[in-house]
Amino acid sequence: MRRRGAGFLAASLAACHAGSGDRAAAADTATSVVPADSLAVAGAGVEIWFTLSRPGLAPDGSPCADRGIELRRGDRRIPVPLLYTGEAPRIVNDSTARAILYTGCRAGEAYLVDLRTGRPRREPG
Repeated sequence: MRRRGAGFLAASLAACHAGSGDRAAAADTATSVVPADSLAVAGAGVEIWFTLSRPGLAPDGSPCADRGIELRRGDRRIPVPLLYTGEAPRIVNDSTARAILYTGCRAGEAYLVDLRTGRPRREPG
């Protein structure tokens, strides 16, 4: 009797794992890909780079990544704290860029980023 119970448990666990395979595979893929730093936009004497990445799943279950941004001027690098995005920021003027906050690969509110300090603040709205 014990052998049958153990076999049933193993088969049940295997079936549960197989049923979640698509979502698990998508999550594994999302966490295993680390994109390289890449230039998002340049202007006003500054370059804005995509740097960090935060893996996630899009609403349709496909793997995606939100990207952190960093300001670069020559050798100086200023990370923009707590702002992950899914699209290239836009330079507004010589002191400000506009970036959209993404969470779980979904667009959220717009933020204005000070190009001197990297400090983001929610765009008035």
